[in-house]
Amino acid sequence: MTGGVPRVLSIAGTDPTGGAGVQADLKAIAAHDGYGMAVVTALVAQNTHGVRSVHVPDPAFLREQLDAVSDDVTVDAVKTGMLGTAAVVREVTAWLRAHRPPVVVVDPVMVATSGDRLLDADAVEAVRELLGLADLVTPNRAELAVLAELAAGAPGGGSAVDVDDPALLVARTWGVRVLAKGGHDDGASADDELVEPSGQRRTFSAPRVATTNTHGTGCSLSSAIATLVVRTGDWELAVGEAKAWLGAALAGADDLRVGSGNGPVDHGAAVRALLPPVRWTDRWWTDVAGVLEEILATPFLVGLRDGTLSTEVFAGYLAQDVHYLRAYQGHLSALASAATPSSDEAAFWAGAAQGCADEARDLHHRRLADSQAEDPVHPVCAGYLAHLQRAADTGSAAVLAAAVLPCFRVYAWVGTRLGRAPEGHPFGDWLGAYGDPGFAAASAAATDWVERHAAAASAEERGRMTAAFRASTAWELAFFRMPTD
Repeated sequence: MTGGVPRVLSIAGTDPTGGAGVQADLKAIAAHDGYGMAVVTALVAQNTHGVRSVHVPDPAFLREQLDAVSDDVTVDAVKTGMLGTAAVVREVTAWLRAHRPPVVVVDPVMVATSGDRLLDADAVEAVRELLGLADLVTPNRAELAVLAELAAGAPGGGSAVDVDDPALLVARTWGVRVLAKGGHDDGASADDELVEPSGQRRTFSAPRVATTNTHGTGCSLSSAIATLVVRTGDWELAVGEAKAWLGAALAGADDLRVGSGNGPVDHGAAVRALLPPVRWTDRWWTDVAGVLEEILATPFLVGLRDGTLSTEVFAGYLAQDVHYLRAYQGHLSALASAATPSSDEAAFWAGAAQGCADEARDLHHRRLADSQAEDPVHPVCAGYLAHLQRAADTGSAAVLAAAVLPCFRVYAWVGTRLGRAPEGHPFGDWLGAYGDPGFAAASAAATDWVERHAAAASAEERGRMTAAFRASTAWELAFFRMPTD
């Protein structure tokens, strides 16, 4: 492969709980930016407590799956897992002879952690030919012992030095790299040793993670290595990076709370650690992006920006905004009261409430005649205020805070998009107020306080916050349309 995304095929059994088998393989491949494919060798009824039954489809159907992939897709790497029977091993081996990709990793699923054999004697014997096609084999300690027994019976196997060094014996017998895994050993560190047929070896150590949720570690590690070696071209680099990733996956395993037995690792833990956190308020802002563009295109704002807006229309808008600000000030004061007394949050909302009164005095009333200031409440304004009151009536300060936030963010955003007014602009005071850096800072502070509420909220309350923010933004659009409708 030259560039692009590694195309990795897993040939393995299933795990309906998602912790091992092809499900784990696909997660591990995706975690390393590979494109995962899967051919199923066995349908396994299992959960975190163990295997209940196994159904092995006809090997002819297995070959149909394999041919369907290789007839259409260029495969960069194959990882084999649970093969189960001698017939399955032979079918996979025959297909690999005909369609061998650049990388073949064999995870010899032969012995379970419990010590139970997962391959019968005939299947173990069939593994001989499969290993001759592999680049890397990744046995645990029990599986390495079985492979060493197999190697000892192979022509040229079983020399005195090799018998004492099972990994080297296996490596030399089949000309394959061996990653002897030590995850199930005792000790403060988990040590895996990569052994080359030449005798070159390197140990990869990592602190042992204190967790019982280790289901699928072998599947996941071998799939990660297969993906990484396609991208890096170097086996040691691939093993080292895959092992570091698995450590993070083990560290996050307990937080998954999947099953009551030996649970799975968290395949996405390391990926999430590398990604910048996405703020809830940013997600909401992206969600309403279409509404924001509609707001900017309203005739009212277009006329306000270019100075062609009728002064009568603008005065009518201000009269409704006065009604809005009176109620809005009350909601901001309620948020100040709901916050911890004398806290920074209480001071912020109280200051914002006072800002409403100052704005009405400095920007609204000096442009309004007395009669306009007492205009009846327009249905749109009444609808917006009713929405805010419903948010307040929930009894959740977080929901109310989310509902009032668009008034900050939308106006600050509009101020930046409309730009600075030229000298003598008829609405220069208004444009200047909403483009003011101080108002932008207030909008950012309001966003930060709402973000804290969202992060601390339950999923149910956060959902109500999201809906309140979305609805308030829609009401902002209606409010800007109101003067010219």
